[in-house]
Amino acid sequence: MFPWNLFPFNKDMKNKLQGIKPDEIDQFIKGIMGNVMSSQTGEGTINPQDIVNHYRHQPTQQAHTLNSTAFETHDSVFVRIPIKDESLLKEMRIYHTANQLMVENIPEKDHKHSITLPAMVKKKGSSAKYKDGILEIKLIKSYDIQYSQIDVTEN
Repeated sequence: MFPWNLFPFNKDMKNKLQGIKPDEIDQFIKGIMGNVMSSQTGEGTINPQDIVNHYRHQPTQQAHTLNSTAFETHDSVFVRIPIKDESLLKEMRIYHTANQLMVENIPEKDHKHSITLPAMVKKKGSSAKYKDGILEIKLIKSYDIQYSQIDVTEN
């Protein structure tokens, strides 16, 4: 069981937080970060620039991106993908979840792309049409969002 009596929110917490100034918090955090970074200078320690470089976008062999657009209407979600070569449609595979569209084998075999949809969609009822160099995928919006209420009790 969770020890709720150790939880930091109590009746006095509001009064304590109102007396803190944002500038004081900023200076406090900068001071701690400065102490941590300066104490770790030397051989065998982590360089902060190495951490930044590690999380930067690393180009992969699949640098190809689909120039797709996704938008929603009242009842549907549309994804449009420009495809110049109509012969690519035979090898292409399209899958979707409730909030994502996956396109495989385009522009080359074994390439995979994920497109985040602007709204939740249903499992069934999707269609795709190719016309004038544009592949248009139509997905039906889902309105069946299941909510569960959580009651808050006070001790």
